[in-house]
Amino acid sequence: MSQPASAAPERKPKLDTPAMLLLLACCAFWGLQQILIKTTVAEVPPMWQGSLRIGGAACLVMLWCAWRGIPLFRRDGTLWGGLLAGALFAGEFVCIYLGLQFTSASRLTVFLYTSPFVVALLLPRFVLTERLRGVQWVGLAVAFAAVGLAFSESFLPGARAAGPHQLLGDAFGLAAGALWGLTTIALRTTRVASASAEKALFYQLGVTAVVMPLLSLLRGEAWSLNYSAWAWTSLGLQTVVGAFASYLAWMWMLRHYPATQMASFTFLTPVFALLFGVGLLNEPLTLQLGLALAGVAAGIVLVNRRA
Repeated sequence: MSQPASAAPERKPKLDTPAMLLLLACCAFWGLQQILIKTTVAEVPPMWQGSLRIGGAACLVMLWCAWRGIPLFRRDGTLWGGLLAGALFAGEFVCIYLGLQFTSASRLTVFLYTSPFVVALLLPRFVLTERLRGVQWVGLAVAFAAVGLAFSESFLPGARAAGPHQLLGDAFGLAAGALWGLTTIALRTTRVASASAEKALFYQLGVTAVVMPLLSLLRGEAWSLNYSAWAWTSLGLQTVVGAFASYLAWMWMLRHYPATQMASFTFLTPVFALLFGVGLLNEPLTLQLGLALAGVAAGIVLVNRRA
């Protein structure tokens, strides 16, 4: 999966079938991960949960690189770009956590998925091959509208407000989406683009592993390792499959495929989360959810259709 830091990755102009299948698998697990977090948060506080997940994944990257002989600490000119990507990645998590203090998770989810528009607007200014055609912009808009439809109840006039500072929470959601998009741009436009996928991921995990425990302490969360078997199973899946394997796959794909086209697949994540909620938590299957899934699928097809 990895290449030497000095080797320029071979880039493909379109997503091929293996890439699409890998993206589907990643988005499906990220949707499941939202359910895992939701069912574990009563026992393991959210920021401490994230600290264990990210810190554990950083350790796994180090072990993986030691086994594969991939250098993580060799000087290669990627330090500042890596720290920038790591700071943006950590900032996204901070904004999500802070936003949830003021607004509902469903509203924040919609604002978070403005990220692909940030990538599509800004990345082509630095990488011309990432420019989208008109029909692809329509595809992004259709997919985003479908996500909005899935969570539309939280925006209706009769919806219960999350609190007097709901707009502040929405703003944090928008900021998180922007930071997510800027992280992708930093990974594509700085010297980190020439680093291995493992090193690019390690920069992000390493910075976040420092920031999240500090935030957890500031929020007064109780730290413990005495949890139930289910909590540890959830944390293990979030760490090994989520923060390590799926993020590493995403980093590898960013080295080989157009980021703007990859970003369109992320609209599937919240829809998968709703579907897993139906299957695992007995939440109602609504017409809105079916239409949202069809809309996201149509948007992805438009973004990735051949010229």
